[in-house]
Amino acid sequence: MVSEPNGPRPTLEAVAALAGVSRATVSRVVNGGAGVRAAVQERVREAVAELGYVPNSAARSLVTRRTGAVAVVIAEPETRVFSDPFFGRQLRGISRELAAADTQLLLMFVEHRADYDRIGRYLSGGHVDGALMFSLHRDDPLPAMAERAGLPTVYGGRPDWAGADRAPRPLYVDTDNRDGARQAVRHLLGRGRRRIAVITGPLDQTSAVDRLDGYREALGTPEPDPRLIADGGFTAQGGERAMAELLDAAPDLDAVFACSDLMANGALRTLRARGRRVPQDVAVVGYDDLEPAAWADPPLTTVRQDVEEMGRLMARLLLRLLDPRKGDGAEGADRAEGADGAPGVARVPGDGPAELAPVITGARLVVRESA
Repeated sequence: MVSEPNGPRPTLEAVAALAGVSRATVSRVVNGGAGVRAAVQERVREAVAELGYVPNSAARSLVTRRTGAVAVVIAEPETRVFSDPFFGRQLRGISRELAAADTQLLLMFVEHRADYDRIGRYLSGGHVDGALMFSLHRDDPLPAMAERAGLPTVYGGRPDWAGADRAPRPLYVDTDNRDGARQAVRHLLGRGRRRIAVITGPLDQTSAVDRLDGYREALGTPEPDPRLIADGGFTAQGGERAMAELLDAAPDLDAVFACSDLMANGALRTLRARGRRVPQDVAVVGYDDLEPAAWADPPLTTVRQDVEEMGRLMARLLLRLLDPRKGDGAEGADRAEGADGAPGVARVPGDGPAELAPVITGARLVVRESA
Protein backbone atom coordinates (compact mmCIF):
# COMPACT_ATOMS: atom_id res chain seq x y z
CA MET A 1 0.00 0.00 0.00
CA VAL A 2 2.99 2.29 -0.56
CA SER A 3 1.94 5.66 -2.03
CA GLU A 4 2.63 6.35 -5.71
CA PRO A 5 5.57 8.69 -6.37
CA ASN A 6 3.30 11.34 -7.89
CA GLY A 7 0.16 10.44 -5.94
CA PRO A 8 -1.35 12.24 -2.96
CA ARG A 9 0.86 12.64 0.09
CA PRO A 10 0.06 10.09 2.85
CA THR A 11 -1.79 11.68 5.76
CA LEU A 12 -1.80 11.19 9.50
CA GLU A 13 -5.36 9.84 9.16
CA ALA A 14 -4.21 7.23 6.65
CA VAL A 15 -1.48 6.03 9.03
CA ALA A 16 -4.03 5.87 11.88
CA ALA A 17 -6.44 3.81 9.75
CA LEU A 18 -3.73 1.35 8.67
CA ALA A 19 -2.40 0.96 12.22
CA GLY A 20 -5.90 0.70 13.72
CA VAL A 21 -5.34 3.53 16.22
CA SER A 22 -6.48 7.10 16.70
CA ARG A 23 -4.97 10.11 14.96
CA ALA A 24 -3.82 11.42 18.38
CA THR A 25 -1.92 8.19 19.04
CA VAL A 26 -0.12 8.44 15.70
CA SER A 27 0.77 12.06 16.50
CA ARG A 28 2.24 11.07 19.87
CA VAL A 29 4.35 8.30 18.34
CA VAL A 30 5.58 10.41 15.42
CA ASN A 31 6.46 13.34 17.68
CA GLY A 32 8.21 11.26 20.32
CA GLY A 33 5.57 11.64 23.02
CA ALA A 34 5.15 9.28 25.95
CA GLY A 35 2.22 7.16 27.06
CA VAL A 36 1.97 4.77 24.09
CA ARG A 37 2.54 1.04 24.61
CA ALA A 38 5.51 -0.48 22.80
CA ALA A 39 3.34 -2.82 20.71
CA VAL A 40 1.19 0.09 19.52
CA GLN A 41 4.27 2.17 18.73
CA GLU A 42 5.57 -0.67 16.58
CA ARG A 43 2.27 -0.89 14.63
CA VAL A 44 2.35 2.84 14.00
CA ARG A 45 5.97 2.77 12.82
CA GLU A 46 5.19 -0.11 10.46
CA ALA A 47 2.27 1.85 9.01
CA VAL A 48 4.46 4.94 8.61
CA ALA A 49 7.08 2.92 6.75
CA GLU A 50 4.53 1.15 4.54
CA LEU A 51 2.80 4.36 3.50
CA GLY A 52 5.99 6.41 3.25
CA TYR A 53 4.49 9.01 5.58
CA VAL A 54 6.68 12.07 6.27
CA PRO A 55 5.60 14.31 9.17
CA ASN A 56 4.84 17.94 8.35
CA SER A 57 7.67 19.86 10.02
CA ALA A 58 5.54 22.96 10.72
CA ALA A 59 2.82 20.92 12.38
CA ARG A 60 5.40 18.91 14.29
CA SER A 61 6.95 22.12 15.63
CA LEU A 62 3.57 23.23 16.96
CA VAL A 63 3.26 20.00 18.91
CA THR A 64 6.83 19.64 20.16
CA ARG A 65 7.71 23.36 20.34
CA ARG A 66 10.96 22.35 18.66
CA THR A 67 12.30 23.14 15.19
CA GLY A 68 14.70 20.20 14.98
CA ALA A 69 17.47 22.60 13.93
CA VAL A 70 20.60 24.06 15.52
CA ALA A 71 22.48 27.20 14.45
CA VAL A 72 26.25 26.88 14.11
CA VAL A 73 27.63 30.42 14.25
CA ILE A 74 31.28 31.03 13.33
CA ALA A 75 32.45 34.55 14.12
CA GLU A 76 34.68 34.72 11.04
CA PRO A 77 34.24 35.63 7.35
CA GLU A 78 33.20 32.87 4.98
CA THR A 79 36.51 33.12 3.07
CA ARG A 80 38.52 32.33 6.19
CA VAL A 81 36.26 29.47 7.27
CA PHE A 82 36.54 27.68 3.93
CA SER A 83 40.31 28.21 3.63
CA ASP A 84 41.21 26.88 7.10
CA PRO A 85 40.95 23.09 7.63
CA PHE A 86 40.42 23.66 11.36
CA PHE A 87 36.86 24.83 10.72
CA GLY A 88 36.12 22.03 8.28
CA ARG A 89 37.26 19.40 10.77
CA GLN A 90 35.25 20.91 13.62
CA LEU A 91 32.15 21.22 11.44
CA ARG A 92 32.49 17.58 10.44
CA GLY A 93 32.38 16.52 14.08
CA ILE A 94 29.37 18.75 14.76
CA SER A 95 27.52 17.64 11.62
CA ARG A 96 27.96 13.93 12.32
CA GLU A 97 26.73 14.24 15.88
CA LEU A 98 23.69 16.32 14.95
CA ALA A 99 22.81 14.03 12.04
CA ALA A 100 22.87 11.02 14.35
CA ALA A 101 20.29 12.83 16.51
CA ASP A 102 18.14 13.72 13.45
CA THR A 103 18.89 17.41 13.98
CA GLN A 104 19.53 19.87 11.15
CA LEU A 105 22.54 22.19 11.03
CA LEU A 106 22.19 25.83 9.98
CA LEU A 107 25.56 27.48 9.27
CA MET A 108 26.02 31.23 9.82
CA PHE A 109 29.10 33.46 9.34
CA VAL A 110 30.07 36.99 10.38
CA GLU A 111 31.30 38.75 7.26
CA HIS A 112 30.56 42.34 8.33
CA ARG A 113 29.41 44.09 11.50
CA ALA A 114 25.93 44.38 10.00
CA ASP A 115 25.68 40.58 10.07
CA TYR A 116 25.33 40.65 13.85
CA ASP A 117 21.88 42.26 13.59
CA ARG A 118 20.77 39.66 11.06
CA ILE A 119 22.07 36.77 13.18
CA GLY A 120 20.55 38.24 16.34
CA ARG A 121 17.12 38.53 14.73
CA TYR A 122 17.31 34.96 13.49
CA LEU A 123 18.42 33.51 16.82
CA SER A 124 15.63 35.29 18.68
CA GLY A 125 12.99 34.42 16.07
CA GLY A 126 12.35 30.84 17.18
CA HIS A 127 13.92 29.33 14.05
CA VAL A 128 16.36 27.07 15.93
CA ASP A 129 16.36 25.13 19.21
CA GLY A 130 19.91 26.04 20.22
CA ALA A 131 23.25 27.36 19.00
CA LEU A 132 26.90 26.35 18.77
CA MET A 133 29.28 29.31 18.58
CA PHE A 134 33.03 29.39 18.08
CA SER A 135 36.00 31.52 17.02
CA LEU A 136 34.57 34.30 19.18
CA HIS A 137 36.50 37.50 19.86
CA ARG A 138 36.60 39.36 23.16
CA ASP A 139 34.14 42.10 22.16
CA ASP A 140 31.81 39.73 20.32
CA PRO A 141 28.10 40.51 20.87
CA LEU A 142 26.97 36.98 19.94
CA PRO A 143 26.92 35.50 23.48
CA ALA A 144 24.78 38.40 24.73
CA MET A 145 22.40 37.87 21.80
CA ALA A 146 22.01 34.18 22.66
CA GLU A 147 21.45 35.05 26.32
CA ARG A 148 18.78 37.65 25.51
CA ALA A 149 17.04 35.16 23.23
CA GLY A 150 17.07 32.55 26.01
CA LEU A 151 18.68 30.19 23.52
CA PRO A 152 20.58 27.14 24.84
CA THR A 153 24.16 27.61 23.65
CA VAL A 154 27.49 25.78 23.77
CA TYR A 155 30.71 27.61 22.91
CA GLY A 156 33.93 26.52 21.27
CA GLY A 157 36.78 28.00 23.29
CA ARG A 158 37.23 29.34 26.81
CA PRO A 159 34.84 32.24 27.44
CA ASP A 160 36.36 35.70 27.88
CA TRP A 161 33.60 38.10 26.86
CA ALA A 162 31.78 40.67 28.98
CA GLY A 163 29.48 38.88 31.42
CA ALA A 164 31.03 35.43 30.87
CA ASP A 165 31.72 35.17 34.60
CA ARG A 166 28.03 35.47 35.48
CA ALA A 167 26.05 32.42 36.62
CA PRO A 168 25.09 30.05 35.19
CA ARG A 169 28.53 29.17 33.98
CA PRO A 170 28.73 29.03 30.16
CA LEU A 171 29.09 25.58 28.62
CA TYR A 172 32.12 25.27 26.36
CA VAL A 173 34.61 22.86 24.84
CA ASP A 174 38.27 23.76 24.47
CA THR A 175 41.71 22.20 24.28
CA ASP A 176 44.42 22.68 26.90
CA ASN A 177 46.13 25.44 24.93
CA ARG A 178 48.59 26.41 27.63
CA ASP A 179 49.86 22.88 28.07
CA GLY A 180 50.11 22.36 24.31
CA ALA A 181 52.22 25.50 23.98
CA ARG A 182 54.42 24.47 26.90
CA GLN A 183 55.08 21.11 25.24
CA ALA A 184 56.08 22.84 21.99
CA VAL A 185 58.51 25.27 23.61
CA ARG A 186 60.00 22.72 25.99
CA HIS A 187 60.68 20.47 23.01
CA LEU A 188 62.59 23.31 21.33
CA LEU A 189 64.52 24.04 24.53
CA GLY A 190 65.36 20.35 24.81
CA ARG A 191 66.84 20.51 21.32
CA GLY A 192 69.22 23.24 22.46
CA ARG A 193 67.34 26.21 20.98
CA ARG A 194 67.70 29.43 22.96
CA ARG A 195 66.26 32.27 20.83
CA ILE A 196 62.73 30.97 20.42
CA ALA A 197 60.21 33.25 18.74
CA VAL A 198 56.42 32.89 18.76
CA ILE A 199 53.83 33.71 16.09
CA THR A 200 50.53 34.28 17.88
CA GLY A 201 46.94 34.38 16.74
CA PRO A 202 44.75 37.44 17.40
CA LEU A 203 45.11 38.27 21.09
CA ASP A 204 41.40 39.06 21.43
CA GLN A 205 40.80 35.28 21.25
CA THR A 206 41.41 33.09 24.28
CA SER A 207 43.15 30.31 22.36
CA ALA A 208 45.83 32.76 21.21
CA VAL A 209 46.21 34.28 24.69
CA ASP A 210 46.52 30.85 26.34
CA ARG A 211 49.13 29.66 23.83
CA LEU A 212 51.16 32.83 24.34
CA ASP A 213 50.95 32.30 28.12
CA GLY A 214 52.13 28.71 27.68
CA TYR A 215 55.09 29.97 25.62
CA ARG A 216 56.01 32.40 28.40
CA GLU A 217 55.67 29.75 31.11
CA ALA A 218 57.91 27.30 29.25
CA LEU A 219 60.59 29.97 28.82
CA GLY A 220 60.34 30.78 32.52
CA THR A 221 59.94 34.51 32.04
CA PRO A 222 56.80 36.64 32.24
CA GLU A 223 58.24 39.18 29.80
CA PRO A 224 60.13 37.58 26.90
CA ASP A 225 62.00 39.70 24.38
CA PRO A 226 59.23 41.61 22.51
CA ARG A 227 61.27 41.27 19.31
CA LEU A 228 60.50 37.54 19.44
CA ILE A 229 56.69 37.97 19.39
CA ALA A 230 54.59 38.65 16.27
CA ASP A 231 50.89 38.31 15.44
CA GLY A 232 50.09 36.08 12.45
CA GLY A 233 46.29 36.24 12.68
CA PHE A 234 45.90 32.42 12.46
CA THR A 235 46.36 32.56 8.65
CA ALA A 236 49.11 31.32 6.31
CA GLN A 237 49.63 34.81 4.89
CA GLY A 238 49.84 36.19 8.42
CA GLY A 239 52.43 33.58 9.37
CA GLU A 240 54.50 34.48 6.31
CA ARG A 241 54.39 38.17 7.18
CA ALA A 242 55.04 37.61 10.91
CA MET A 243 58.09 35.44 10.17
CA ALA A 244 59.56 38.22 8.05
CA GLU A 245 58.99 40.70 10.89
CA LEU A 246 60.69 38.38 13.36
CA LEU A 247 63.72 37.82 11.15
CA ASP A 248 64.10 41.56 10.63
CA ALA A 249 63.79 42.29 14.36
CA ALA A 250 65.78 39.30 15.67
CA PRO A 251 67.96 37.81 12.93
CA ASP A 252 69.71 35.57 15.49
CA LEU A 253 66.53 33.60 16.37
CA ASP A 254 67.02 29.84 16.10
CA ALA A 255 63.44 28.54 16.55
CA VAL A 256 59.83 29.59 16.18
CA PHE A 257 56.63 28.30 17.74
CA ALA A 258 53.75 29.14 15.40
CA CYS A 259 50.39 28.89 17.18
CA SER A 260 48.69 27.20 14.21
CA ASP A 261 49.80 24.93 11.39
CA LEU A 262 48.67 27.45 8.79
CA MET A 263 50.91 30.12 10.30
CA ALA A 264 53.75 27.61 10.55
CA ASN A 265 53.42 26.88 6.82
CA GLY A 266 53.58 30.59 6.10
CA ALA A 267 56.67 30.85 8.29
CA LEU A 268 58.33 28.00 6.36
CA ARG A 269 57.80 29.88 3.09
CA THR A 270 59.50 32.99 4.47
CA LEU A 271 62.39 31.01 5.95
CA ARG A 272 62.92 29.28 2.61
CA ALA A 273 62.84 32.62 0.77
CA ARG A 274 65.40 34.07 3.24
CA GLY A 275 67.72 31.12 2.76
CA ARG A 276 67.25 29.74 6.30
CA ARG A 277 67.39 25.93 6.56
CA VAL A 278 64.76 24.12 8.63
CA PRO A 279 65.55 22.74 11.16
CA GLN A 280 69.32 23.27 10.89
CA ASP A 281 69.17 27.08 11.14
CA VAL A 282 65.65 27.59 12.50
CA ALA A 283 63.48 24.88 14.06
CA VAL A 284 59.69 25.24 13.60
CA VAL A 285 56.77 23.87 15.64
CA GLY A 286 53.09 24.39 14.77
CA TYR A 287 49.76 23.72 16.48
CA ASP A 288 46.69 21.65 15.41
CA ASP A 289 48.15 18.64 13.52
CA LEU A 290 45.78 19.07 10.59
CA GLU A 291 46.49 18.44 6.90
CA PRO A 292 48.93 21.39 6.48
CA ALA A 293 51.29 19.76 8.99
CA ALA A 294 51.70 16.61 6.89
CA TRP A 295 51.94 18.60 3.63
CA ALA A 296 54.66 20.93 4.94
CA ASP A 297 58.21 20.79 3.61
CA PRO A 298 59.80 19.54 5.80
CA PRO A 299 56.94 17.74 7.62
CA LEU A 300 55.90 19.84 10.57
CA THR A 301 56.44 19.07 14.23
CA THR A 302 53.19 20.21 15.81
CA VAL A 303 50.83 19.96 18.76
CA ARG A 304 47.86 17.70 18.09
CA GLN A 305 44.38 18.59 19.26
CA ASP A 306 41.43 16.42 18.24
CA VAL A 307 39.41 19.11 16.46
CA GLU A 308 36.73 16.77 15.14
CA GLU A 309 36.15 15.31 18.60
CA MET A 310 35.84 18.83 19.99
CA GLY A 311 33.05 19.44 17.48
CA ARG A 312 31.33 16.21 18.52
CA LEU A 313 31.56 17.16 22.19
CA MET A 314 30.05 20.60 21.52
CA ALA A 315 27.09 19.02 19.73
CA ARG A 316 26.65 16.34 22.42
CA LEU A 317 26.57 18.93 25.17
CA LEU A 318 23.95 20.98 23.32
CA LEU A 319 21.79 17.94 22.56
CA ARG A 320 21.90 16.97 26.23
CA LEU A 321 21.06 20.55 27.20
CA LEU A 322 18.05 20.51 24.87
CA ASP A 323 16.86 17.05 25.91
CA PRO A 324 18.54 14.90 28.59
CA ARG A 325 17.28 11.80 26.73
CA LYS A 326 19.23 12.71 23.57
CA GLY A 327 22.93 12.16 22.86
CA ASP A 328 25.43 10.64 25.22
CA GLY A 329 26.57 14.06 26.39
CA ALA A 330 30.09 14.50 27.69
CA GLU A 331 29.94 11.20 29.56
CA GLY A 332 32.10 9.58 26.89
CA ALA A 333 34.61 12.37 27.32
CA ASP A 334 36.05 10.97 30.53
CA ARG A 335 38.63 8.77 28.91
CA ALA A 336 42.37 8.39 28.93
CA GLU A 337 44.50 8.57 25.83
CA GLY A 338 43.24 5.90 23.45
CA ALA A 339 45.13 3.19 21.66
CA ASP A 340 45.19 5.36 18.53
CA GLY A 341 47.06 8.05 20.43
CA ALA A 342 44.13 10.48 20.55
CA PRO A 343 44.45 13.14 23.23
CA GLY A 344 42.80 12.37 26.52
CA VAL A 345 39.86 14.42 27.71
CA ALA A 346 39.07 15.85 31.12
CA ARG A 347 35.95 17.63 32.34
CA VAL A 348 36.06 20.89 34.23
CA PRO A 349 33.70 20.92 37.23
CA GLY A 350 30.68 23.14 36.67
CA ASP A 351 27.66 24.38 38.56
CA GLY A 352 25.22 21.89 37.04
CA PRO A 353 25.18 18.12 36.50
CA ALA A 354 28.55 16.58 35.66
CA GLU A 355 27.55 15.80 32.09
CA LEU A 356 26.81 19.50 31.52
CA ALA A 357 30.17 20.79 32.73
CA PRO A 358 32.63 22.50 30.37
CA VAL A 359 35.06 20.10 28.69
CA ILE A 360 38.80 20.56 28.16
CA THR A 361 40.47 18.13 25.74
CA GLY A 362 44.13 17.18 25.86
CA ALA A 363 46.98 18.24 23.57
CA ARG A 364 49.98 16.16 22.51
CA LEU A 365 53.24 16.99 20.72
CA VAL A 366 53.83 15.18 17.43
CA VAL A 367 57.51 15.28 16.44
CA ARG A 368 58.44 15.42 12.75
CA GLU A 369 61.33 16.78 10.73
CA SER A 370 60.91 20.56 11.17
CA ALA A 371 62.13 20.55 14.78
